[in-house]
Amino acid sequence: MGAMPSPTVVLLPMWAPGHFSSMLQAGKRLLLCSAGGGTTATFTLTVLVIPPPMYSPAPALTSEASSQGHCCEMASGDDGGVDFHHLPYVEHSADLPGHPSEYIRLYAPRVKEAISGLAAPVAAVVFDFFATPLLDAAHDLSVPAYVYFASTAATLALMLRLPAIYEDVVSARFRDKRGFVDVPGMPPVPVASMPSPELNDYAWFVYYGRRFMETRGIVVNTAAELEPRVLAAIAGGRCTPGGDRAPPVYPIGPVLSLNNKPRGDDHSPASPHECVRWLDDARPPASVVFLCFGSRGWMDAAQEREVAVGLERSRQSFLWVLRGPPVGSSPYPTDADFTDLLPDGFLERTKGQGLVWPSWAPQTEILAHAAVGGFVTHCGWNSTLESLWHGVPMAPWPLYAEQHLNAFELVACMGVAVELRVCTGREHGNFVEAAELERVVKELMGGGEEGRKAREKTMEMKVACRNAVEKGGTSYAATQRLVQDMLEYYAPK
Repeated sequence: MGAMPSPTVVLLPMWAPGHFSSMLQAGKRLLLCSAGGGTTATFTLTVLVIPPPMYSPAPALTSEASSQGHCCEMASGDDGGVDFHHLPYVEHSADLPGHPSEYIRLYAPRVKEAISGLAAPVAAVVFDFFATPLLDAAHDLSVPAYVYFASTAATLALMLRLPAIYEDVVSARFRDKRGFVDVPGMPPVPVASMPSPELNDYAWFVYYGRRFMETRGIVVNTAAELEPRVLAAIAGGRCTPGGDRAPPVYPIGPVLSLNNKPRGDDHSPASPHECVRWLDDARPPASVVFLCFGSRGWMDAAQEREVAVGLERSRQSFLWVLRGPPVGSSPYPTDADFTDLLPDGFLERTKGQGLVWPSWAPQTEILAHAAVGGFVTHCGWNSTLESLWHGVPMAPWPLYAEQHLNAFELVACMGVAVELRVCTGREHGNFVEAAELERVVKELMGGGEEGRKAREKTMEMKVACRNAVEKGGTSYAATQRLVQDMLEYYAPK
């Protein structure tokens, strides 16, 4: 009789590059931890790949996910203990579901069938938080379910708290707009800093908060040193009124995909990206402010012209990744047309001052460059963690989703950012005036006390993040606890 195969941990990520890559890197960290310093892990990883909705264009994945080797195309059967299973596309109506979780819900039968059909025994299933509608598949199969939360512990605390305060939050968010919201472990959060202006998103937040309580654990891409008060509030039951404690939370971050340099052929390394070559060209240390707004970040021509004027007036060296508006139903920006978006003569006048780049750029490599001293960012959590990892202070310019809450936390709780006054609301569209951008760039890059404090705090967090994931660090220990919990529950007889 043959030996029983090693158990597998099933990952169910969302298709968006930031979610997919983050969960895959977290899974690989579990593998390394389970190997215990050896070469063989005690379990394997199985990744169930949900095809993206048809509106997702190839460039959206090839621009960022190609830097990871495009995870969805690595299903060769064995990739260092990772096995990829592509789920068949599910037909749906011509009107695409209005929320990612609605689309993911369509895959419930396929997910259940895929899990039950695996040859290896399943120790656990880890769901991206957008995939929580699929928790029932794991429950029906009596398999332990965990959630992977690719955002902050603060956003997690809000979701856990929201079922109890939904009516008050919605009333303030959509009518009063002047009050504060109680997120345990944080200072009072201004209504303007709450996530997402869409009512439907808040309904989903309530749904997530309730369903998270059904899981065996919640894995969060943060570190204890980054959000100690919020994590303590969750652990202490302050986010889940009624006496119910949240499942154990495992802060295993920062989880980052740092090895994303483009590859050359087998005989020579790839040439550096043009943005990196520009930074290499005698730029003094910490002298360049970097502006980049994520895989879905773009602004209209009026706003881009304000950015241009602010940068030019600041006289600060800059590297600006400028994207054009999406085409059709795609949510992803296109390559920028400078003639439509920039003031006349801007490129000529700032030729010695900065570089404007019209397409995808290698953000991680840029943030790692010694010449970069500040980051104007949309506050996506992956981008934020990359900035902290490399010790680059930030100016937060949130655009959508939970980014407004992230921005508030970076300034008010972590102290790693200089506040950028953004005009929020539907009538303003997160607008920033040229004078405000000029002020913040000067402050961030060395003009005042606020910038100095942010730079010092960011360097502290850089050390804390790196220590956390090393052997003996807080995140390393949390990963060990998670692996132990998965394997103890599996414990084949």
